[in-house]
Order: sequence, then C-alpha cells, then structure tokens
Amino acid sequence: METIKVALIGLGNCASALLQGINYYKNHNVGGVMTPSIRDYTVSDIEVVTAFDLNTNKVGKPIQEAVWQKPNNAYIFSNVDNTNLVQAGVQLDSMATYHHHQFDTLSQEGTRQSVIEALRSTGAQIVVCYLPVGSAEASRFYAGCCLEAGASLINAMPEFITTDEEWSQRFAEAQLVCAGDDVKSQVGATVIHRALAHLIEMRGQKINNTYQLNFGGNTDFENMLDRSRLATKEQSKTQSVTSLLNDLPQMKVGPSDFVHYLDDKKICYINIQGEQFGGAPFRLELKLEVEDSPNSAGVICDAIRGVKVAMERGEYGYCHPVSSWCFKSPSRQLPDLQAKEIFEDWLAMK
Repeated sequence: METIKVALIGLGNCASALLQGINYYKNHNVGGVMTPSIRDYTVSDIEVVTAFDLNTNKVGKPIQEAVWQKPNNAYIFSNVDNTNLVQAGVQLDSMATYHHHQFDTLSQEGTRQSVIEALRSTGAQIVVCYLPVGSAEASRFYAGCCLEAGASLINAMPEFITTDEEWSQRFAEAQLVCAGDDVKSQVGATVIHRALAHLIEMRGQKINNTYQLNFGGNTDFENMLDRSRLATKEQSKTQSVTSLLNDLPQMKVGPSDFVHYLDDKKICYINIQGEQFGGAPFRLELKLEVEDSPNSAGVICDAIRGVKVAMERGEYGYCHPVSSWCFKSPSRQLPDLQAKEIFEDWLAMK
C-alpha cells in the first residue's frame, strides 16, 4: 500500500512525537492509537517527506538528526528513521519574543516559491501546520502555499482557517481537502473538561463557575507567556467546552504559566462549582498530568489518514467528520461520542 506523504510546518515537539510514533508502530501493537486502521492505513503508513523550520540547528539537516535539536524536549519513546531534509521556512509572525533567546534563526529564510517548490518536489499530499500559537499571518501564508502546491491542509494550531468559509471554498475549488482547527489531544485538558461539564449538565445540575489552568515546560508554553498571542487559543478552548452547555457559566480557560524543568510535561487543573438538587453546592477539583506532544500526535495520526480518505473519495473542501473528531474548533461542535460515531460511520461508507 502506498504511503501518505506529509509535510510538517514546524519541527518542534509535536512533530517529534508524530515522527517517533510513525517509527514506533512499525514494530509494536496498536496500544495507544485511537483508530488502529483507517481504510487499511495504519500509523506506519504515514511518511513525512519534508519539514520546514527557522532554527539554524535544524534547517538543512536530515529530519532524524534535526528533530532532537534544542529547544525540542519532547518525551522520547522511539528513534526516528527519516533522512529527508529540513527546509528553510518563512518567519512572518511565527516567532514570539520569548523564543529569540533559545536558538539562532535563519539569516536567509525561504520564500513563497521555495516553499511551494519543496512541497511539489517531495510529493507532499498533506501539510500539517504545527506553527506556534499566535502565528496568524504565517499560518495563512502556508495555507496559501498549500493551495498553489496542490496539497491538502491539516491545521493543528488555533487559528480559524479551515473553518473559515472563504478558505474552505478555496480548498474545494482547488480539489483539495482541509481539516481543523486546533488539535484536540487524546486525553487532554479540553476533552476531559468537555466530558465533565456535559455530564454534570446532563445529570440536571447547574454549573456556576469553572476554570481550567495549564502549565508546562515546552516551547508552546513559553510562547504563550506573550499574552498578546493568546486570543484565538483561549477562544478555541473556551468554545470547545461551553458549546455543549445550555446555561453558560462564568468561565476561565487558558494557559497559566511556563515551568522550564517540566520539559514536555503538561499539568492541568480543572475546577467546577455549581448547584445540586435543592440548590445544595458542589465542587469538583481534578488534576491531569500528561506528556503533551504524544497526546497530540495520536490524534493527528487519525486526522492525516482521515484526510487521505477524503482525498481518495473526492470529498474536497472542509472535512467535517475528521474535524469534529480531531479538533477543538470544528465548524460544528458535537459531543465527543457523537463525533466518534459520525467519524466511524463516514469511514465505513463505500
């Protein structure tokens, strides 16, 4: 069976976890994978043909060498076997202030044409956008490159691109597929918060206040120290939880702080306060501790294979079954169980 040829925008921790997973599942059983086989495609059928970055310690090197360069600090569970070269990316607004001290960036960046040519020459069928939070201009730049290069787009970061009608129409007209926005981890803060809030309301109790605070030690959390870059991230996480509730509570959802020695570990605290039968008060406190990047990579494996199925079927434009299952901010929010059923029913279609 042919591989699914993928290009990565950004070779950070999430890319590292994805690349490790592709190699890991060549030799291990399917434990930890959401959907082991999607139309006969397994995780190891994904092939990363190139990646784009700005770090001088990564660009021009084989992916299997570049993926371990600092500031990457993802949890290591497998080696990476990929000799394809990392290409020069385009910066625009993809670099936060807090990143400039961590590594040297290219004196000679790529260009729109060099990005398009790299996508074409490597045969990339699908592009996964792993840009940092707040990269509004850069993420749209790469979406435009996808259209010109003839590659479908998976937007893993919290910019509302694929759910924008203008962008989804452009992908449909180009006979390409897009899915997103903002990847929803396998068992992460958002999916747990959604499930708890939905359960409490379904059982007839009222939520008055709730918050979700997250902190970690990877570059994603350091990037988010710049609060000016957080608007779409907080909007995406908040809407993902409140979309399942009828009576909207007072709510605070968002990142909290950067703790460097946690590396790729993420710690989340969820608090829910409300009223039970007769107005009696209740309070829920939950702590979640996960390795952040593998939690995301497991979902992207479903998204990549799902988008490939849509491409093969000629279902161009925005792919709702993939987006509702894999992302925090699809065009239409659904309870996770319903999204899973829609995704599986869609895959089973002839």
